[in-house]
Amino acid sequence: MEKLIITAAICGAEVTKEHNPNVPYTVEEIGREAESAYNAGASIIHLHVRYDDGTPTQDKERFRECIEEIKKRCPDVIIQPSTGGAVGMSDEERLQPVELLPEMASLDCGTLNFGGDEIFVNTETTIKNFGRTMIEKGVKPEIEVFDKGMVDYAIKYAKEGYILEPMHFNFVLGIQMAATARDLAFMVDSIPPGSTWTVTGIGRHEMPMAALGIVMGGHVRVGFEDNVYLEKGVLAKSNGELVEKVVRIAKELGRPIATPDEAREILGLKRR
Repeated sequence: MEKLIITAAICGAEVTKEHNPNVPYTVEEIGREAESAYNAGASIIHLHVRYDDGTPTQDKERFRECIEEIKKRCPDVIIQPSTGGAVGMSDEERLQPVELLPEMASLDCGTLNFGGDEIFVNTETTIKNFGRTMIEKGVKPEIEVFDKGMVDYAIKYAKEGYILEPMHFNFVLGIQMAATARDLAFMVDSIPPGSTWTVTGIGRHEMPMAALGIVMGGHVRVGFEDNVYLEKGVLAKSNGELVEKVVRIAKELGRPIATPDEAREILGLKRR
């Protein structure tokens, strides 16, 4: 079984300090949280950025500042900017961090309901444009999927030349699709041979999904974007605490943790 790649989604676009005062906004805070996750065992930082007041942004220069701060603290970590941004942003806004030529970036392969009246829109044109741009820039997409139909879209667009294979998927469970062992197994069985995958459980599903991902041979994402609690009723003090918990589970289950360079080898990345 491959070594375990742990991704830390350190802040997201929706969670705030009202949910957990340790959620990072400033460049220094984002650097601090990335470092805490990296020191605990994360090899990938999934990155959204904020202005100092917590407002989410896809501004290229803000991303540049945050990436430089993270690299200063964690020189070899893989930084994976989000092209999801926040609900309501234009495609042009969302694509800005890809101009910085990261090793990876997220690519959402479908539209979904985020709750209430919030709809996260990803049209066919959006997906193809994002995929084409990532190929041109040499950026490997992490295919974000929230239900089985998005896996099918990714396969379709790969056949049409908008996404390169082998693909890397992130199954985000607990929003639009239920977070159960049955659902995760169904998703894993749906992706093409040779693909790699990560699982993300939202809220209370974070650690159960992490444990399943570990034993099934996949990879794991945790972090404040997805869940702000270490356990029921106990707020996590840092992203590092959440990563540490995954490392403990993996150790008990006999799964060693991948370094950033080992993660690059598994995912077929070239360090920049």
